[in-house]
Amino acid sequence: MGSFWSAFLVGGLICVIGQLLLDLTEMTPAHVLSTLVVGGAVLDGLGWYEPLIKFAGAGATVPITSFGNSLVHGALSEAKTSGFIGVLSGIFEITSAGISAAVLFGFLTALIFRPRG
Repeated sequence: MGSFWSAFLVGGLICVIGQLLLDLTEMTPAHVLSTLVVGGAVLDGLGWYEPLIKFAGAGATVPITSFGNSLVHGALSEAKTSGFIGVLSGIFEITSAGISAAVLFGFLTALIFRPRG
């Protein structure tokens, strides 16, 4: 039962940070999204995101900060084995499923609903 609480608290805290950025600053939703992705990337670069995932599980892997974590995690792990070119291939290797799903579902949504210009 403890893992549900930790997931709820960490995921909720990430959402609260995003909401506070929207409410208390002049940031647009796109800026907040980018900030959270970069925040996840920085936390992974410092080695702090993996312990957060171990503690909170889905509370840390579901929010957008996890995308930044995945980008850096893939780049660093591939850079160790393949050098500089591994940085680029590692980014896409780990995140390709998420990126592909976003493109596919965005396309399908545009077919079903009328997008605004």
